[in-house]
Amino acid sequence: MGHVDSRSGDLGEFAALAGVRAGDAVLVRRDGAPPVSYRVASRATVDKSELPASAFARSGPPVLTLITCAPPYDPDGGGYLRNLVVTAVPLPTRD
Repeated sequence: MGHVDSRSGDLGEFAALAGVRAGDAVLVRRDGAPPVSYRVASRATVDKSELPASAFARSGPPVLTLITCAPPYDPDGGGYLRNLVVTAVPLPTRD
């Protein structure tokens, strides 16, 4: 999970997720280890109250799930009302 923006209006670490589409590549850099490549399999915008439990699954095949806030924004209601959920699968590694 990461922010799309901040209260000051600065872009957050997940601001670029708004433009991600199925088939796009995602590279995850890791400190002290080689990067891991993924391919976006799906993206969905859901109400915060309907965030799927599968987004937090700890079993099954490997998957990368990226979650950030999504419009609409309701300043009186505490912020963004929806979440953008991007799911990606690992690409085969090259030896």
